[in-house]
Amino acid sequence: MRRRLAALLVPLLLAAGCTAGTEEKEAGPSERQKAAASRPSPFQDCAALGTPPASAAPATPSGRGGQALPELTLNCFTGGAPVALRDLRGPAVVNVWASWCPPCRTELPAFQRLSERSAGQLRVIGVNSQDGREAAQAIGEDLGLRFPVLVDQGESLKRELNRKGIPLTVFVDAQGHVRHVDSSGALDDARLAELVRQHLGLTVPA
Repeated sequence: MRRRLAALLVPLLLAAGCTAGTEEKEAGPSERQKAAASRPSPFQDCAALGTPPASAAPATPSGRGGQALPELTLNCFTGGAPVALRDLRGPAVVNVWASWCPPCRTELPAFQRLSERSAGQLRVIGVNSQDGREAAQAIGEDLGLRFPVLVDQGESLKRELNRKGIPLTVFVDAQGHVRHVDSSGALDDARLAELVRQHLGLTVPA
């Protein structure tokens, strides 16, 4: 009976996204967490997030409106100075994820490939939400993730966007305005490239 119930629940999580209340998270420091803290982080630092991507077009008034990023300040996974979201310079794709979220794990490699294919043109940023450091670092190591990651233990960004589950993907233009928030589930390369084209006007190299 338990196995049948688990088999029914997994597709629902994959289709609807994940919420922190239904997932298992680490509580308190453990030997594994301490070991993770002593290893080099797989992620990039966040020092460059306040400058536009090297080859990005200059920010010009778009006339399309759009809300500004929330007034939140988050720590960088690798340490250093906290990052104010409103200081981020796009175009950028911000992915909210956690190690305990199955669709997050499914789509993260597509975000790494997007980061590689669009280097200098588009910035890819992760926001790790309500997660244990060791678990998040292990996912980064296992999946070969290299883009910068911010830490949001209190789910502040998710609340500011008025969304309940993850993964969430936020498309931010060169003016720092939110053009679209996607919560449809795990994104693959083709869908991610289409959303970037549709909402940011950029064509990602194949």
